[in-house]
Amino acid sequence: MPDSGLVEEPARDPVAEAAGRRPDRLALIAGDTVVTWAELDTRVSAAARWIASRTAPGDRVALLLGNTVEFVVVYFGTLRAGRVAVPLNPGYTADEREHAITDSGAALIVDGPPDTAGTGDTPAVPKSNDLAVLLYTSGTSGRPKGAMLTHAALAANHDQLDRIDPPVVGPDDVVLLAVPFFHAYGLNTGLGSVAHHAATGVLAERFDPADSLELIARHSVTVAVGVPGMYQAWLGRPGAAEALRGVRTAVCGAAPLDTGVATRFRELTGRAILIGYGLTETAPVLTTTAVSDRDKRGSIGRPLPGVELLLRTSSGSELWRDGTASVDEDLEVAGSAGTDPGEIVVRGPNLFLGYWPDGREGPGPDGWWPTGDVAYADGDGDLVLVDRIGELILVNGFNVYPAEIERVLMAHPRVTGVAVVGVPDTVTGQRPHAYVTVIGDPAPTPTELQVYCATRLARFKLPGVELVDGLPRTVIGKVRKRDL
Repeated sequence: MPDSGLVEEPARDPVAEAAGRRPDRLALIAGDTVVTWAELDTRVSAAARWIASRTAPGDRVALLLGNTVEFVVVYFGTLRAGRVAVPLNPGYTADEREHAITDSGAALIVDGPPDTAGTGDTPAVPKSNDLAVLLYTSGTSGRPKGAMLTHAALAANHDQLDRIDPPVVGPDDVVLLAVPFFHAYGLNTGLGSVAHHAATGVLAERFDPADSLELIARHSVTVAVGVPGMYQAWLGRPGAAEALRGVRTAVCGAAPLDTGVATRFRELTGRAILIGYGLTETAPVLTTTAVSDRDKRGSIGRPLPGVELLLRTSSGSELWRDGTASVDEDLEVAGSAGTDPGEIVVRGPNLFLGYWPDGREGPGPDGWWPTGDVAYADGDGDLVLVDRIGELILVNGFNVYPAEIERVLMAHPRVTGVAVVGVPDTVTGQRPHAYVTVIGDPAPTPTELQVYCATRLARFKLPGVELVDGLPRTVIGKVRKRDL
């Protein structure tokens, strides 16, 4: 092919850029250890040489490390070396770990501090469209798959977030980094944002409500990047209001946040929790209430600037696009009432290439990618997440969304957890079944909870109720419905 004359841009190096802008600014705080951006940059360079001396360009490097300084050094060292980082959950079972390592073909496994006296030549600078990270999905519906994210996709999500005013994170912020780094949310929204802005990150290797509140107070944390379980746990601690008073931005993602928790947080701190929605495959943020109504409960907001989003029916008809109702007159889109539910389909520079190793199930030729999530646009043009397509329950041909039943049951004052799944039924095909955890003396009975639902749900949506001691969850708080 003839030479087009175009030269691909080099990948951004957020640590090098941060060190160049603010060398003496604290980059990381981990217990009694503090590291400036200049110091981190030096350690990352040494790690890059160490990794390059043991691997070839494009090789995968598995990281079996928690939220530690060592993880940060090895992760950014891997990217700087032009290798592909594969962050893995240190708590994986042997089978789970073996699957990810074998599937990725990892050439190097790092489970401890690297030899930061790395020698050898400085590795070549990777290109922006080179593969940077393989992130394995949580595996709630089967074997985990490695989502292929480029350097450009990781950087694009920060560019999109930068266009929000007022900003979610800025250079003078101190950010709590307690969400695991092997998850896209903790890795790029958390750690990546700290590096992108040359801010300061406070590392928490294991989430503990009391310890994390103490970290927030001691280090004057201004941004909390959290998941629903973290906020719920904080609200149950004495002194939470005092500890959280310096937090100007509270962000929640990875799983739906109960509106009651959001309301209690607002009452306690005077601030709203910003709700975000995204996926590992989108690096990860797609929508947030930060671009719509920051104090709106139950919504996932609107698309980030630079993200195209539409809602589509199962037959392929478009319901809604980027806040504008479809002009197709055959569609029943009732302006003030919002839209019917449809699958979220997205396009943008933050999308993944597909799943490892061949890019299967990635964006189509036109760049659009179906998320598998269902939402509708309300009368204000804000999106409300309904459920996963794969979790849809068909009762006599009628759609039943588990999340709707779960929201009803979670509103009961003595219900602490709910997971609704579809089970076979000889008459209706399927029926909803709710696994519920409760508190109280006496605790509500299954019959009481069914009566409670009957006043709030149509008859065909009424679930069977089974009380359980606990629900199986992933490390970020999502219920493992496949296990149920």
